[in-house]
Amino acid sequence: MSESKTLQLDAPWLEISATPSDWDEAGPQALLKMLNHMHLIRAFEEEILNLDREGLAHGPMHVSVGQEGAVVAAMSLLNTGDSINGPHRGHHLFLAKALNYVDAGGYDPREQTTPEAVNNLMYRTMAEILGLSPGFCKGRGGSMHLRWDDAGVIGTNAIVGGGVPLANGAAWSKQRQNNGEVVFTFYGDGACHIGNVLESLNLAALYNLPICFFIENNQYAVSTTLAEEARETRMSSRGLGFGIPSFRVDGMNPMAVRAATKAVLKLLREGKGPAVLEANSYRYYHHGGGLPGSAFGYRSKDEEATARERDPLLQMEREMMSRGWLDEEGLDAVQQAAKIAAEAASAKLTEAAGGKRVIVSSLWPDVSFRDQGLRGDLSEFDGINFIEQESYKGKLQDVKLIDSIASVMVRRMETDDRYFVMGEDIHKMSGGTNGATKGIPDRWPDRCIPTPIAEHGFVGLCGGVAMDGHYRPVVELMYPDFSLVAADQLFNQIAKARHMFGGDINVPLVLRTKIALGSGYGSQHSMDPAGMFAMWPGWRIVAASTPFDYVGLMNSALQCEDPVMMLEHVDLYQSKGQGSMDDFDYYIPLGKAKVVRRGGAFTVLTYLSMVSKAIDVANEMGIDAEIIDLRSLDRGGLDWETIGSSVRKTHNVVMLEQGPLTTSYGAMVTDELQRRYFDYLDQPVKRIHGGEASPSVSKVLERSAFVGEEEIRSGFANMIADMGRSFAAVS
Repeated sequence: MSESKTLQLDAPWLEISATPSDWDEAGPQALLKMLNHMHLIRAFEEEILNLDREGLAHGPMHVSVGQEGAVVAAMSLLNTGDSINGPHRGHHLFLAKALNYVDAGGYDPREQTTPEAVNNLMYRTMAEILGLSPGFCKGRGGSMHLRWDDAGVIGTNAIVGGGVPLANGAAWSKQRQNNGEVVFTFYGDGACHIGNVLESLNLAALYNLPICFFIENNQYAVSTTLAEEARETRMSSRGLGFGIPSFRVDGMNPMAVRAATKAVLKLLREGKGPAVLEANSYRYYHHGGGLPGSAFGYRSKDEEATARERDPLLQMEREMMSRGWLDEEGLDAVQQAAKIAAEAASAKLTEAAGGKRVIVSSLWPDVSFRDQGLRGDLSEFDGINFIEQESYKGKLQDVKLIDSIASVMVRRMETDDRYFVMGEDIHKMSGGTNGATKGIPDRWPDRCIPTPIAEHGFVGLCGGVAMDGHYRPVVELMYPDFSLVAADQLFNQIAKARHMFGGDINVPLVLRTKIALGSGYGSQHSMDPAGMFAMWPGWRIVAASTPFDYVGLMNSALQCEDPVMMLEHVDLYQSKGQGSMDDFDYYIPLGKAKVVRRGGAFTVLTYLSMVSKAIDVANEMGIDAEIIDLRSLDRGGLDWETIGSSVRKTHNVVMLEQGPLTTSYGAMVTDELQRRYFDYLDQPVKRIHGGEASPSVSKVLERSAFVGEEEIRSGFANMIADMGRSFAAVS
């Protein structure tokens, strides 16, 4: 018969309660500050609900009334240099951290007027929630995307759990700086079951990051209860499987949360992080808006009334009064001051018209601001001299593209310690699975960071590092199809961050990945991601077809303050072309295409492995085709000057891409080209592309799915024939 034994967890799991000594130790000044902040947040959100009822708040209002005590208690122990982020229900988080930034605790709300810095915080936060230009994100973020980096708020997030990987990145950056600063990432019980949160817990434990995963367990999703979400409803248990010390606390008791936060901070600041802290709280209103949950039938009025009896503000007031630190007159003064501050903020944002309040029209963002900040202005390249191969004065010889990839990265690692590389299997096998990191792991083992198979987690972590601004990650995504695994971080987070948070946040991240068409890896490892990434204007997309171009373009990608996808092709890795063996410091501009073959019959637009194939076919067929290597593929980087000059000369265009019709990049280019140059075209733009389906593993079926020289030859022949028919018709 088998035997069994009980296994013990390596990480502690503790429930912390407050004792009278915790209240006494905090003292009257700290408690008064905390109580004041709670009332400011409560009054602010009640005023937001008033605006919402009057139809002045656009979009959902996820208020946190009932949950203020836990976050104010936690924030009371954080320093200005510590960072936080949180979920869509984030007004209280933002205000609690920002209030500690602007309010040094030097004023007594019972006797003094609210400082202008606090009033301005209330005003700008309310403006942002209403979508107005004085807001911290200039009105773009609204209720769910609040960021104020100066105060340590690195962004709230509308995607449940979406900000957690980014917080890991901020923690990774702080760990590297070794300044004792920490990160708190807040999320609800619903996010505990999301994959990227679990990936982030594992990465934080693996890298020993100084981060607290603070679970605001308010007992409900929208209407779904904890028991309907999971068998184990104690959400702090999620940390134990990753070896993370975990704590559970009554979130309605501010001093219990403060005591637990103190224990967490001790671990984090001593380098023993991460930690999980679950605060059980209760949201008084429905998921969105100002009606109680009972109005929708998923909880009872008795349940809500019982929860309100444990209101964290009431608990704080009772404890202070019992110690003689607060009286009724003082409490009334605190409450009235908070109410006045909240109403003053809304009064500055609204005016009377037709017997009701309306938004002050001058505060709406100008519509010309709509697209500003989608990408940076490239001012980071001021003073840099760009060069093309034709004017290069150094020594060139035939080199493999993969060697140039590794060499330029080694050079940048030598010259700038902000760069690091992260990805799966990049630290072994002499440069990873393709050799792209050759020379890095031995010299900089702490800057060549292997990851578990957790694309969502490590891509998001690197996004958070980039947004933090101190380091510049280079992420290797083994296959571009895996970008669909990490889609939220790549497209909802990294791509949108600059624009969403007001247009002026930098996201200097380079994502390297390869197209593996023809390698037999089948449908889920062979995509060309250019068309997908081109749909997200936050991304710049670069594709180099030669060793020389790769070095210059990669240097520019690494210099860029926007996220850049560096797209490679397996067919080119072992191919040889002209490149330098000792100079890896030159730059080729982003947004500049290159005419690689002059001609006058028709224009061919293409990139990566199709460039050399198009040249070979044109030479073989004796066709006077002009071939342009696009190099920069994102919408903002397309070189319409070079393209337009060629179109006006040839009047006929072929868009050539290797991959399938259904994930096509060429569709976007063709549409834009025909609208821009309709008057110069003798016929619609021709397209050469693969089949409808993604490639199969079968060698025969795979080959039929993508474009090779045969398809290019046929496409060029059809173009010549159609040009002849068009000429005959005109004649």
